[in-house]
Amino acid sequence: MPHIGIKMLAGRSEEQKKKAAEAVKNALVEALGMGSDHYVTCTIEDFDANEWQTVFKQEVTDKPDKVYVKPKYDPKSLL
Repeated sequence: MPHIGIKMLAGRSEEQKKKAAEAVKNALVEALGMGSDHYVTCTIEDFDANEWQTVFKQEVTDKPDKVYVKPKYDPKSLL
């Protein structure tokens, strides 16, 4: 614990996903002052632009108190 969940538009390569997961994991370990990354896990889920509308609503719009980095775009611009 902790677990990192990354949700994004489809189109990135497996190598890009692995690199992103590793970078985010390392940043979290450093930010939390953890001595090890032994308990950190990370998943990545891909969505198309239409699916993203629902994900964005569920994960961002409907949870304003849980969003620590606010969006700077309208998800409809991806359609």
